[in-house]
Amino acid sequence: MTPQELQQYLYDHIPLSAAMQVHVLGLSGDEVLLGAPLGPNINHRQTVFGGSASALAILAAWSLLHTRLLDEGIATRLVIQRNTMRYDKPLDSAFRARAEAPARDAWDAFTRMLRRKGRARISVRATLLGEDGEAGELDGEFVALGTSGL
Repeated sequence: MTPQELQQYLYDHIPLSAAMQVHVLGLSGDEVLLGAPLGPNINHRQTVFGGSASALAILAAWSLLHTRLLDEGIATRLVIQRNTMRYDKPLDSAFRARAEAPARDAWDAFTRMLRRKGRARISVRATLLGEDGEAGELDGEFVALGTSGL
């Protein structure tokens, strides 16, 4: 999947991403980097609304898992089960979220369980980034339900 294809997928299937004007800035098997402008995500303090920051981090983590599963030929329903978001400082301009692939052994255990049981969980971290570096972090637990294409 190309960055443009992922961005269109998000816009088509997760309309909030279009309203937030999310852009796919980077996509590889090991990392997804999403960005969004301040304008549609602003709060009453002229900084990024916390819900928008959290949503971008969740979208980055979800996108990483979604594209990795597709690369392995696994079609599944992928949902977030729970998350914790830490906000370290306010964001007052365009912002980004970077999700990095889980450790290889965690990924292998996840896909093995998904193939065997048709359901599996995995944790992913996404870092919230502003102009001057890290601004927060998401710890998310995602569940894959059902498989096809195996």
